[in-house]
Amino acid sequence: MNVEFIEERLNEIFQELEKEVMEVLMDESLNKKDTNLRMKPLTSSKQILLNALESIKMVDRLSKEEIE
Repeated sequence: MNVEFIEERLNEIFQELEKEVMEVLMDESLNKKDTNLRMKPLTSSKQILLNALESIKMVDRLSKEEIE
């Protein structure tokens, strides 16, 4: 498994999510409630992807340990 490749792609996704977050934060037409409603899916998506990356790294590490 090429963990570095996966991590690079996820970092690209994180950058896109950060751009979306900045757009939401800079949108002055949104009140606090609307801003929070738009931020939740972005924050949740990032956390899900971080958790997936950690799981992939753990599985990769465990498989390497088993091989040795």
